[in-house]
Amino acid sequence: MGDLIRMTAAELAGVLATGEVSSEEATRAHLDRIAEVDGELHAFLATNHDASLDAARAIDARRASGEELGELAGVPIAIKDVLVTTDMPSTSGSKILEGYRSPYDATAVAKARAAGLISIGKTNMDEFAMGSSTENSAYGVTRNPWALDRVPGGSGGGSAVAVSAFEAPLALGSDTGGSIRQPAALTGTVGVKPTYGGVSRYGAIALASSLDQIGPVARTVLDTALLHDVIVGHDRHDSTSLDHEWPSMAAAARDGVNGDSLRGLRVGVVKQLMLEGVQPGVKARFEEALALLSAQGAEIIEIDAPHFEYAVAAYYLILPAEASSNLAKFDSVRFGLRVNPQGGGTVEDVMSASRAEGFGAEVKRRIILGTYALSAGYYDAYYGSAQKVRTLIQRDFAAAFAQVDVIASPTAPTTAWRLGEHAGDPMQDYLNDATTIPANLAGIPGLSLPIGTAVEDGLPVGLQLLAPAYEDARLYRAGAAVERIIEERDGAPFWAQTPSLAGITAGKAAL
Repeated sequence: MGDLIRMTAAELAGVLATGEVSSEEATRAHLDRIAEVDGELHAFLATNHDASLDAARAIDARRASGEELGELAGVPIAIKDVLVTTDMPSTSGSKILEGYRSPYDATAVAKARAAGLISIGKTNMDEFAMGSSTENSAYGVTRNPWALDRVPGGSGGGSAVAVSAFEAPLALGSDTGGSIRQPAALTGTVGVKPTYGGVSRYGAIALASSLDQIGPVARTVLDTALLHDVIVGHDRHDSTSLDHEWPSMAAAARDGVNGDSLRGLRVGVVKQLMLEGVQPGVKARFEEALALLSAQGAEIIEIDAPHFEYAVAAYYLILPAEASSNLAKFDSVRFGLRVNPQGGGTVEDVMSASRAEGFGAEVKRRIILGTYALSAGYYDAYYGSAQKVRTLIQRDFAAAFAQVDVIASPTAPTTAWRLGEHAGDPMQDYLNDATTIPANLAGIPGLSLPIGTAVEDGLPVGLQLLAPAYEDARLYRAGAAVERIIEERDGAPFWAQTPSLAGITAGKAAL
């Protein structure tokens, strides 16, 4: 089991293609790993052991018959529970959808299945993707494998932990304000938010429709690119899906590793993203990364984006407003939890009782805020003004990319904080997204990759790279080059430092 679970997706795909290992063996190894450690980590909400092995055997049979398969055929994948699936419950981390079975697969899931990837489970998340720590799940918290008393980030902490802890080589996530990139930073993995509309949102349980984006999670830039190539592309089921001819992200990543990709690259550093509250260890690692880039021939340019300082405020008006509209469908009438008040009542009474019991505190908080922002007399003052700020942020990005090729920043201002540390103070979670939110407001792609650990706590630090819309391949080329120089500095891939099973067991004993 050990060798198989510690392979990258590209390495595992290679031995599957040659027949050295069967997909059944690889899938069983990862399911065994989940059984071994997920009781402590709680990355998964559901697995489908028998169906996963059946799917793996089917891939093995197709390969044995000589059928030409996709590069990732037979590789296991974990799926964030925000994406609906036919073979496992789809709850979006909420009690109001407990046990819900979808009649169809999300497009990203369907594409993964069509490419021969083996779905092994649904991962934990903040309820309806509202949160930055995966502490808001109705089904319990997920723990960071680097330190079991720490959060893994959110809302997609389950997907990040599954990859970081070698429970799956690949995962699908969603990113509304950093929910792929921030957990990647806190768990030492790689996560990408594609250009808005580059990957179909069909079958993703909506939080904020103008901000949500499905994307890949893995341990290396190349693995992330390989999965991106599988899920990217136009989908007629999604009205916001881009009809665009996308280049190969994997080819760009391979070019970044083998080529001289950093020489002459103009790297912008937005001074508004270098927040006052950035943890010293995070800042130190970021500055070291910039120095390494400069030594490789990159040009570091300071950029002024004056409206970025309003990004968090604008985001936390736009997101709740769209969420209050999207979540109105959970009314206890058509599907989901239904609570009948004692003594009976009207449809409105049943709806009120069901939503009161089915939604968690953070979801209720954002619905109330969003409904207020959209109410008569306040729409222009709040939601309308936030959309104007969004336009100004988009203009700031356009001006920045006229001067630079990519923008670099810390992915998150701190390393993983302790479970419960932000309890009762949601603003702490909101501000942790300050560096990731602008990309969602602008619809541009963003990538996070690990660049080391903070000296004060030994926890992972992430570097965020941003590129103009449609230039996702540019991110992979630059990201792979940065990953290569970090590996050369450390003498080993960063993911090789992730705690082993022994480390997780020892961490459990220390709690």
